[in-house]
Amino acid sequence: MKRSKRTSKPQKTRKKSAPASSAAPTAPKTRRQMLGGMAKAALGIAVIGGGAGLLLTRTVKADMHEHDLDRIGKGVPMVVQVHDPQCPTCLALQRQVRKAMRAFDDTELQYAVASLAKAEGRDLALKNGVGKITLLLYDADGTRRDVLHGVMQAGQLESRFRRLARDAP
Repeated sequence: MKRSKRTSKPQKTRKKSAPASSAAPTAPKTRRQMLGGMAKAALGIAVIGGGAGLLLTRTVKADMHEHDLDRIGKGVPMVVQVHDPQCPTCLALQRQVRKAMRAFDDTELQYAVASLAKAEGRDLALKNGVGKITLLLYDADGTRRDVLHGVMQAGQLESRFRRLARDAP
């Protein structure tokens, strides 16, 4: 028996049509495209980071000003909160004081925090014989006019603060 030679004919292949909704495959990014994308990302991070840095700087400056007890008696009445940063009740009082302080500008009445976590705050509390969750109200000359204990609502505090600011020379 003779072997027959098979001549192989190329088989016709059918291309399967892709669904109409699928996107064509994308070519890999070139080095230039990748570097451009990285530059844009770095610029975005710098812009966002710069904004966060500016916000952080402002926050730190405001915190330093708020804890500056040397402002007492410098010509503007002052509300000083004796404050323990770990105390939830102190934080609640601080929120109410800050709400009440929105009704005043810095020339009428100022707010300071005597933190019990700092030596200066502890000294002021001892000198006045008070503990945390307390507000000390000073006139423009630095004379203590009133002491408020416990958490009060912002409206009540604003009324007391208004009286202190009104009595200022």
